[in-house]
Amino acid sequence: MMQPNSWSRTALRVAIRRARHQVLDRPLILDDPWAIRILPADAAAEIGPDTPHDARPYDRALRLFIAVRSRFAEDEFAAAAARGVRQYVALGAGLDTFAWRNPHLSAGVQVFDVDHPATQAWKRERIAEAGLPSPPATVYVPVDFERESLADKLASAGFRTGIPAFFSWLGVVPYLTLAGFRHTLQFFSSLPAGSGAVFDYPLPRDAVDESSRAAFDHLSARVASIGEPFQLAFTPDELASEFACIGWHVAMDLDTAAIRKRFFPGIEREGASRGGMARLASARRG
Repeated sequence: MMQPNSWSRTALRVAIRRARHQVLDRPLILDDPWAIRILPADAAAEIGPDTPHDARPYDRALRLFIAVRSRFAEDEFAAAAARGVRQYVALGAGLDTFAWRNPHLSAGVQVFDVDHPATQAWKRERIAEAGLPSPPATVYVPVDFERESLADKLASAGFRTGIPAFFSWLGVVPYLTLAGFRHTLQFFSSLPAGSGAVFDYPLPRDAVDESSRAAFDHLSARVASIGEPFQLAFTPDELASEFACIGWHVAMDLDTAAIRKRFFPGIEREGASRGGMARLASARRG
């Protein structure tokens, strides 16, 4: 599990891949002009087209999946904002840059950037070192999920539990224990109708084919080697049951084919999702 006094190394790798997408892929799935600017200088040096990691099919697949999941979350929030949702919570935000690109500022959308204290402190250091402006209408919420209550910390930051909220919960679920996942769902259960969440999750290893297992095993070994191992997977039916228990429903659950159809229509692009094992889901109350 992530070391308590250290920022997340996987958050940095995710940010590097979002930045690489800006340079290496056309058409862009996620247009993020801040992605490179927020990186440390040594990480930004890895962005060029000639870096060895960019040449491997597996890395292209993972890079595209990371771009797609952010685009999916932001598209789903645009629909939620059109329904009147004005609270956007990035759970496990890492170096996410939505707060600078928030197209709903004039509508009064408030962004809550939530992460482990060490990772969030590192992000704020990066913002200062890079000379980036403070993102508008954004509150930072450091939460030690092992020792502190997400509900209490959000409330102290001005989050209003009486009105709907949207949660971008990307790149988090696979690292949780089942107890940790259910603890977050308990918080979701306290929120009013109109609230929603977007997240990605992996299928169980024995539920996919051999090539998908090989891709997953490769990534799993890499994240485990830096102390942030995968711990949790679901079948779609298991996931739907978890949300049904809190009075929510899974409105969308996209597999590889659905991701390709939605984000790469008519384009044969290798690796449109992470080895066929990762899925994107949107859940909602009411």
